[in-house]
Amino acid sequence: MKNGFVRNAFVLCAGALGLFASGGAFSESYPSRTIKLQVPFAPGGTTDIVARIIAEPLGKMLGQPVVVENRPGGGGIVGASETARATPDGYTLGVATVSTVASNPAINPKTPYNPLTDFTPIINVAATPNIIAVHPSFPAKDYKGFVAELKAHPGKYSYATSGTGSIGHLQTELYKSLTGVFITHIPYRGAGPAVNDVVAGQVPMTFDNLPSPLPFILAGRLVPIVVAAPQRVPQLPNVPTFKEVGLEPVNRMAFYGIYGPKGLPKEVVDKVSTAVRKVLEDPAVRKRIEDTGSLVIGNTPEQFGAQIKAEYEIYKKVVDSAKLTLE
Repeated sequence: MKNGFVRNAFVLCAGALGLFASGGAFSESYPSRTIKLQVPFAPGGTTDIVARIIAEPLGKMLGQPVVVENRPGGGGIVGASETARATPDGYTLGVATVSTVASNPAINPKTPYNPLTDFTPIINVAATPNIIAVHPSFPAKDYKGFVAELKAHPGKYSYATSGTGSIGHLQTELYKSLTGVFITHIPYRGAGPAVNDVVAGQVPMTFDNLPSPLPFILAGRLVPIVVAAPQRVPQLPNVPTFKEVGLEPVNRMAFYGIYGPKGLPKEVVDKVSTAVRKVLEDPAVRKRIEDTGSLVIGNTPEQFGAQIKAEYEIYKKVVDSAKLTLE
């Protein structure tokens, strides 16, 4: 009886050791194949730009390719849902944005995931100002003239964003509620096509993350009006912030982080976050991100999780207090 007990205990201990060894082997062997990085918007937008800046060097750092896959639709909900449903093995990751984890869930009760419990935060890569920019044919070229034109012609103008429930949509609706102007929302499947139509003159204005319209602004094909940023953007020193024009509640930046589905092993989280931080230490990578008008972040998984929670709670308060809806 005693020998049987000892033998069984030995088997249990061996099994436990096997599990630990298996976990160690898993962390050491990851990644052993291509990693998908899902971008919840169409190509050409800021989220896509930042993802592609880090994807190739991240793949080299991890020893396996990191392939960007665009999954646009629903203001980011379609792509974020795919990331949430993915197998938590580290081979399908997603780009988290304020739209997917804060503004969209805050305004859309039908969002098919919980931004606070259905993902595993890994790292916040960068933050960027948001900007209102107009087509050169728009009658006003500065903020004072812009708001005067909108108030003089309610309902005449429309604005393009990366989708319904996106940060551009919610910030514009907040802006409308604070100023009393009326402009019509035109949602797209990503910032790329939205900005392209504004540049083409199909829609008179956009409220978007700065990196998407910045090249067109610098080329004189779009006119910057006002930015959401802690201070004026170095590339646009003459453009005021929302705080400067008396609209501090609208003065919030966007972010682009990496997350995975819930239940992602800590070993995977640590390996990816460490690799991204090393990538962000590369001066060439930092310059490419900063040239878009963005700020490099590179925080911890815990800090990024706290950031997601804070942004969601802020936008939920905005939605509730301003009684904003999708209709």
